[in-house]
Amino acid sequence: MNIVLLSGGSGKRLWPLSNDIRSKQFIKIFKTDDGQYESMVQRVYRQIKKIDSEARVTIATSKTQVSSIHNQLGDNVGISVEPCRRDTFPAIALATAYLHDVLGVPEDEAVVVCPVDPYVDDDYFAALKALGEQVDKGEANLVLMGIEPTYPSEKYGYIIPESKDAVSAVSTFKEKPDTQTAEKYISQGALWNGGVFAYRLKYVLDRAHELIDFADYQDLFTKYGTLTKISFDYAVVEKEEKIQVMRFGGQWKDLGTWNTLTEAMTDAAIGDAMMSETCTGVNIINELNVPVLAMGLHDVVISASPEGILVSDKDESSYIKPYVDKIDQQIMFAEKSWGSFRVLDVESSSLTIKVTLNPGNSMNYHSHKNRDEVWVCISGKGKTVVDGMEQEFTVGDVVTMQAGCRHTVFAVTELQLIEVQLGEDINVQDKQKFPLE
Repeated sequence: MNIVLLSGGSGKRLWPLSNDIRSKQFIKIFKTDDGQYESMVQRVYRQIKKIDSEARVTIATSKTQVSSIHNQLGDNVGISVEPCRRDTFPAIALATAYLHDVLGVPEDEAVVVCPVDPYVDDDYFAALKALGEQVDKGEANLVLMGIEPTYPSEKYGYIIPESKDAVSAVSTFKEKPDTQTAEKYISQGALWNGGVFAYRLKYVLDRAHELIDFADYQDLFTKYGTLTKISFDYAVVEKEEKIQVMRFGGQWKDLGTWNTLTEAMTDAAIGDAMMSETCTGVNIINELNVPVLAMGLHDVVISASPEGILVSDKDESSYIKPYVDKIDQQIMFAEKSWGSFRVLDVESSSLTIKVTLNPGNSMNYHSHKNRDEVWVCISGKGKTVVDGMEQEFTVGDVVTMQAGCRHTVFAVTELQLIEVQLGEDINVQDKQKFPLE
């Protein structure tokens, strides 16, 4: 089974846990059987592999998410990197070309596309497999998953099938409606369009060549920034005559707001948090190293991270985005391919960061023009390379680097260090990478 997971943008409606680098699908809030927590993308990937251990999973995403994906899923997952955002048709065209030209997937194989962040049970992934099998029958060029609606939602488009069969031809599509219109659609047997569909690889590759002038994957990648922004629905789905819809009646939730996200939380509180017995319907997610105490609150979400602190009525939390848009600050936490960093203190001429490197990983060999740096090892062991000179790095060791100095650090075990940046012009663009000789 070939599955393309569409991994979208930053998800500002889940601030302060999400930012321009850390999207909602990387937030670890779902408790696993061993008592640990996993993210949306980890949960979905695990569920896919449970249903089909041989499934080829490719994530279509922006370059800002690549480090987080590798950090959470390892290096074996395929990634189709969008150089910039161009909506879903270019993204799916690029991922399809990646499957064919880079991974060598034959043109007659089925491909299933779905969002990376729905909250679903295992029967959803069995349905994805059935979706691909339906495409293999050759009865339709596109097979959509139609989700049986549980309420008249304004968030989704609607698919109206020709019959009530498990698999039916599509009568028509409807745009996102208001609640009253949604009720009318549902009375006509309409299904939610959750953006889940399957096709044979050659079908979308041919559509892409019809609409875009490109030779192969690399050529399409190079031209990507010039492509017209257009959704897959507008470019392909609504123009296709041989199209079917397969019903899905299992659990399916879009966890796009704090209100819906807290519904899926196993534990009412994650992190260092307490609440009084008088609290009802309260959820707390605390990523800070200070305790959070809630008393006498009802239907409230509290979220604390290095990015900020949110205290909101759950219903009101759906309207967070315009307020978050007004917040202008540097990224305070991010996952990288080698580990993660958390900003501890910001001053006019200094920045203090806690860096965690995963075992066997290292930073790029790099230098800075406008700042000095000091590293202090606080746990684990590794080695540093400073202007070509290698030395062991363990608890209590201090390494000082002047501006222009080339440096990197390798982790033998999990390695934690405090990095102090000193300078009048500290910014993320001040970095030059070098090959390590």
